[in-house]
Amino acid sequence: MNFPVMEHFYSVQGEGKFAGSPAFFIRFGGCDVGCVWCDVKDSWNADNHPKMSVNEMIAEAEKHPSKIVILTGGEPGMYDLTSVCDAFRSKGFQVHIETSGAYPLKGNFDWITFSPKKFKAPLTEVAAIADELKIVVFNRSDFEWATQHQDLVSQRCKLYLQPEWDKKEVVQPLIFDFVLKHPKWKISVQTHKYLGVD
Repeated sequence: MNFPVMEHFYSVQGEGKFAGSPAFFIRFGGCDVGCVWCDVKDSWNADNHPKMSVNEMIAEAEKHPSKIVILTGGEPGMYDLTSVCDAFRSKGFQVHIETSGAYPLKGNFDWITFSPKKFKAPLTEVAAIADELKIVVFNRSDFEWATQHQDLVSQRCKLYLQPEWDKKEVVQPLIFDFVLKHPKWKISVQTHKYLGVD
């Protein structure tokens, strides 16, 4: 089976629990969530991107030493990723996914980053299996959004608040104050953007 892939690259995870860890990223084309502040809107139309087979993805990933592959988008949850997960795991990779949770997840994932968006309702079934809840903070109402989704994830799920990049000067102080009052939450910053890398 072939999948639309906007890009693939080797870099450092900039966000969440695995921030600072080298990983191979596969950015799938296709997304109908429609975040107004999305920084990869070119990914939205799946038809604009070439198709890759699972074997081609693995061949590219194996050119690099890290054994973490991160499936992102776009919205990777739009696809049945069972074959992708099984193939990478058979080669010794950890398979991570970053998803809005708008679609049921199909695949065997080692780490699920659940980042629900207001633009398309997330599924509670995805929240229930998330390893990490990441809320992008664009304005004050996002703190209520974060609290609502905290109630949907498991006790073991890591909780992160992340400033939207273009509004970071405004929202970072608000996030700082919120975390001091709600210590289950941590601050996630887009480390890769501060480093000036992909």
